[in-house]
Amino acid sequence: MSHYSQAKFNLSAPDISHLCADEGVEVAFAGRSNAGKSSALNRLTRQKSLARTSKTPGRTQLINVFDLDEQRRLIDLPGYGYAKVPMAIKLKWQKSLGEYLQKRDSLKGLVVLMDIRHPFKDLDQELIQWAVSADLPVLGLLTKADKLKSGKRKAQLLMAREASLAFCGDVTIHLFSSLNGLGLDNCERVLDQWFGYNQDKEPEQE
Repeated sequence: MSHYSQAKFNLSAPDISHLCADEGVEVAFAGRSNAGKSSALNRLTRQKSLARTSKTPGRTQLINVFDLDEQRRLIDLPGYGYAKVPMAIKLKWQKSLGEYLQKRDSLKGLVVLMDIRHPFKDLDQELIQWAVSADLPVLGLLTKADKLKSGKRKAQLLMAREASLAFCGDVTIHLFSSLNGLGLDNCERVLDQWFGYNQDKEPEQE
C-alpha cells in the first residue's frame, strides 16, 4: 500500500501564521490554477476527492494541509496565474507563497506542476527561483502528459529538462498524468526520498 493513500485533511490556513507547528517534514505542491494540481494530489493519494477539483481554476485560495502521519505532511498551496480573482487577492496569495517557501523550516521539497503544453511560464519560473534560493529541491511535473503523443511528449520532456538547467539548483523534471497514472512511480520515488521513507531508490528514466 502506498504511504500517500493514508493522507488525511488536517486544516486550511490563510497564511503561514495559521499553520500547524513547524516540525517534521512537509512537501508542498504548487502550480498555475489550471495545471491540474488537485487532480495530481488525488491521484497520488488514491483518493478521488481529497483535494477539491473544480471546473473553475483557482479554487484553492488557502494553504491546505494533509497529514500522512504525525511527522509528515503534504501541503497544497494556492493556485496562481490564471484565476479570475481581484488583484488584491492575487497579491495576497503571492505573499503567502513567498513567505511559506522562505520561512518554513519543515519544508523539504517543492513540487511544481506545469501543463506539459505550456511549461515554465513566468510565475512558474519565479516560484522555482524562490525555491532554489531557499536551497529547496524542486520536482517539476509536466502534467496532462496523456494529451500528447509519445514523440511530442518526449520532446517536451527533453526541452523542459534543458530549460531547468538555467535555475542552477536541484530541479528534477518528470512527466505526469492524473488520468492514466503516467509518471506516478517516479513522483513517488522523489517524494519517498524527501520524506525519508527510503533513501536508496532512484527514479527511473522515462
